[in-house]
Amino acid sequence: MNHKTEHKIHNPVIPGFYPDPSICRVGEDYYLANSSFELYPGIPVFHSTDLANWEQISYAMTKENDFHVNANIFSGGVMAPTIRYNDGLYYIINANFGDKGNFIVTAENPEGPWSKPHWITDVPDIDCSLFFDHDGKAYLVSPGDDESEDNGRAFFLTPYDVKEFHASGERKKIWNSALRKAWAPEAPHLYHIGDYYYLLIAEGGTEHNHSVCIARSRTIDGWYEGNPCNPVLTHRHLGYGYPVENIGHADLVETPDGDWYAVCLGVRIIEGQHMNLGRETFLCPVRFERGWPVFCPDSGKVEEEYPADGKLLWKESVPEITRDDFNSEKLDMCWNFWGTPYQDFWKIEEGRLKLKCLPRPLDRKLRPMTGTPDMSRDDNVSFLGRRQRTIDFSFSSKMDFTPHREEAAGLIVMQASNHQFRLEKKCVDGKAVLALVQVTTWQKGLPFLPGYESETTSEILHQEEIPEGSLILVLEAKGQDYHFMCGEEGGELRTFYEHADGKLINPEEIGGMVGTMLGVFAASNGEKSSCWAEFDWIEMR
Repeated sequence: MNHKTEHKIHNPVIPGFYPDPSICRVGEDYYLANSSFELYPGIPVFHSTDLANWEQISYAMTKENDFHVNANIFSGGVMAPTIRYNDGLYYIINANFGDKGNFIVTAENPEGPWSKPHWITDVPDIDCSLFFDHDGKAYLVSPGDDESEDNGRAFFLTPYDVKEFHASGERKKIWNSALRKAWAPEAPHLYHIGDYYYLLIAEGGTEHNHSVCIARSRTIDGWYEGNPCNPVLTHRHLGYGYPVENIGHADLVETPDGDWYAVCLGVRIIEGQHMNLGRETFLCPVRFERGWPVFCPDSGKVEEEYPADGKLLWKESVPEITRDDFNSEKLDMCWNFWGTPYQDFWKIEEGRLKLKCLPRPLDRKLRPMTGTPDMSRDDNVSFLGRRQRTIDFSFSSKMDFTPHREEAAGLIVMQASNHQFRLEKKCVDGKAVLALVQVTTWQKGLPFLPGYESETTSEILHQEEIPEGSLILVLEAKGQDYHFMCGEEGGELRTFYEHADGKLINPEEIGGMVGTMLGVFAASNGEKSSCWAEFDWIEMR
């Protein structure tokens, strides 16, 4: 008897810190871009043929096309891209708050190379989205201040010349928001479907009250009519105990057979309101009824799984590596630096990753994001990390490192705003010790608004003298229960510290803007140093 395999779409379709998804289709191929904030390289680009299996094919922003972002609070930098295709070119429009603001990059192939940024100087708004109409004309749609209302926001349409990269017409207000004076109306996407133009937006802020709302107009620059059913997608009505929250920031895509889907962001909650994984990429079906899209028909919520579209080409993606032995001089795409790596602080030699101890500590005082962006190129963090992608995991490495004075190197679990655990080897009174350091930060206000204050506290949870030589460092996490172990080369692993509380570095107050990074580091903590830390392998399971 022949049994036909029924494929499934499993949510999140891209797990881990891959927020603000934007999607486009070219033929039978789907391409998706995500925000990357202060990570380098910037803007990961994924490919799929079935909407279920996604494989990263490039980064849109690198040093080769002048990408700059500085390591600071982790939740700054690059956010809310839109990816589109028109007349042989792929476009990504985005805002870099660590540089000049809004920009567009283009590529003939989404695998790259991507062009240098075309900076947008004549449209002041954030979250600009690019739209190509059926006649080939291009427009920017963006949220901005509504001068006709106190503390109001609105959405604006600006004709745009994508050949010369400048506005080609007047900026016009086309809608305000679904809820009057809603918090954070943003992330607009415009579509021409049938007789209507549809304006899809996010509203309510990217935390628990996040939502998707929609409006329509028969003309592109007319006043848009809000859907009486708004919000058309949200999980805020499911309560604070529901395991997936913050659903919002969506983008629509049509299959070759005329079926519709949406990608959106969401957060998997771990033991209360803790968003370790950050905002992830989810997918849901969409059905048009009576001139409006219905998201998640029949259930009204993003489900854990859906039947895969049997008309699409199913293609299993290559799984992300679990263990890197650094046998290639080129880093795997799973790895990221924190800030653009201008300084010569890393290399791969003889099958080992080597990080130089740079003066900058891992928990430097936070700087508000207001004011002029930091364009310095000599303030790097000697850090290499990858995203936490599952709730339970283990992360380990074999390290060789001999500290002399203030140097330290080891494993780090990093969240936004100086929230960290560091399992680090360092020198104390001329002796090598291993220490588990817990870093937390008190904050007042938001880092991108005036009046922001913060105070970082570091605490050594445990410290002991260790022999010289190779050292195995391990973190095992079950939810928010972190278990740190260590061992010498050829020996058995032993418990170093049990039951560290992951909730302390994933507090609700930092939200889910970014996700936890698991990595290795080397720092000389204010002093110049010639020391290098060597990592023979790094493994995440």
